[in-house]
Amino acid sequence: MTEEIKHERQSRSQLNTRLDAGSVRARENEASVRELLTSLHNQEGEIRQGGGDKAAEAQRAKGRLTVRERLDLLLDRNTEFLELGLWAAHGMYADYGGAPGAGVVTGLGRICGRLCMVIANDATVKAGAFFPMTAKKVLRAQTIAMENRIPTVYLVDSAGVFLPLQEDVFPDTDDFGRVFRNNAVMSSLGIPQITAIMGMCVAGGAYLPVMTDTVLMTEGSGLFLAGPSLVQAAIGQKTEAEELGGAAMHAEISGTVDFKEPDDAACLARLRSLVGMMGQRTAGPFSATAFDTEKDAPLFAAEDLYGLLNPAPAASNIYDMREVIARIVDRSEFEEYKAEFGRTLLCGYARIGGHAVGIVANQKINQTQTVAMGPMAGSKRIEVGGVIYTEAAQKAARFIMDCNQNLVPLVFLHDVNGFMVGKDAEWSGIIRAGAKMVSAVSTSIVPKITVIIGGSFGAGHYAMCGKAYDPRFVFAWPTARYAVMSGASAAGTLAEVRARQLERGGKRLSPDQRQALYDEIKGTYDAQADPRYGAARLWIDAIIDPAQTRQVLITALQACALNPEVAKFNPGVLQT
Repeated sequence: MTEEIKHERQSRSQLNTRLDAGSVRARENEASVRELLTSLHNQEGEIRQGGGDKAAEAQRAKGRLTVRERLDLLLDRNTEFLELGLWAAHGMYADYGGAPGAGVVTGLGRICGRLCMVIANDATVKAGAFFPMTAKKVLRAQTIAMENRIPTVYLVDSAGVFLPLQEDVFPDTDDFGRVFRNNAVMSSLGIPQITAIMGMCVAGGAYLPVMTDTVLMTEGSGLFLAGPSLVQAAIGQKTEAEELGGAAMHAEISGTVDFKEPDDAACLARLRSLVGMMGQRTAGPFSATAFDTEKDAPLFAAEDLYGLLNPAPAASNIYDMREVIARIVDRSEFEEYKAEFGRTLLCGYARIGGHAVGIVANQKINQTQTVAMGPMAGSKRIEVGGVIYTEAAQKAARFIMDCNQNLVPLVFLHDVNGFMVGKDAEWSGIIRAGAKMVSAVSTSIVPKITVIIGGSFGAGHYAMCGKAYDPRFVFAWPTARYAVMSGASAAGTLAEVRARQLERGGKRLSPDQRQALYDEIKGTYDAQADPRYGAARLWIDAIIDPAQTRQVLITALQACALNPEVAKFNPGVLQT
């Protein structure tokens, strides 16, 4: 490619910026977002403390490291650990003293240069016992590993099922037993799994390490289906823990463990060595080019994104989504697809860290559109930013199918209110167009990654590849809102319904009482739409700093590229 042609192509596809980071609104937004980030980081710091200082000292008194200390030795120095599910169980299990992080740490990190999924029990949280959300968090990590063929490392230090909640942990397809089923399936898929037993590994949990490819065990740890007390109660046999299921017994007599190690440090050093000797499998078929972190960086500062949105739940944010795209894609270059059509959705091709992607993003600026059909055909209308209209849904469906045809991974950027309603929308076939978009998302075979930037409401959430549509990863900014509808919309509807119910019972509400009812309902909805609420329930994999969006997406795309297998694209029957 000659320099002239290359420059012309870049100038056509290169995004510009109109974001004035020094404006009053941008400065106010930035101050609010930074304050919110500080609050989130403080809360995350508390979660990472696990069971607290006293529990950490008790762990060290046994000659064992805490889970965070183990990760420091396991992962390559000066590399990022993309922690997933940190907020799991946040605000839950208060009757039992809580379960910070659901008592397990999961995430993507580098071990001897190799990207791995790490699943590590935190023994400072109820001895590493499995709460219901612990099982779901481990299963989510395993699912990500399976979908992307990521080598997986388990650091086991767990007392097994948390018995007071066994009915919610034990039996179902998204509960504890599924972990072992996944171990077998992952092995059958050729995904390397290594387990280090670094504490107790009891009852059903004893199957996890033995279902993996390689097992390491530290001296002083225990691996048994039933501990000494239960064995005595069940069959009357008295035995010491070491004799029953210690490292020496399993290394010398049962032959269950492959490597016996004297302590945590030696065990982790051995584990790193084993990972370092793993061979590389064929990478995925997706386009990826070498990139220079400086030359190929976006043209505009990522920190500008702090000034883009007002994080207040009721805020009406109007902005150009291209400002976000310009700060996450290589060289701020974006090949926009059907730029003049269906303009409340932006679609186009770009590279992120050298990885080719197709981007589907909600445009938050109001647009002018010529009406193609229905009672207002031929006239101009204003289309509300963040709302999906018929033309936008048609465009997105076609673009998504093109990306699947050409094996281009998809990135969805959410700030969506939902689909347009009303007579004009119905006459134009909004249901048919929306169904086409949902179908295209549902049948996609390329990796899909979702980032919730602002609102993500109702059917718009589904069409933009919400959690139910199998995105490989779901990330959210602190400004995200995630619900059937906004708190204000829900409160307006439900408060009126509640007021009418009370009035039918003979109770008339004063204006102040109506307002109090509205405020109560809105407060509940706003709390449930907060990304922390969704992350606690694992609807969101991680709440991310807006300025880190590009780096997070690069790591996610590197993970997606590990899976060489892509199914045949078969979109099925589409409404036309």
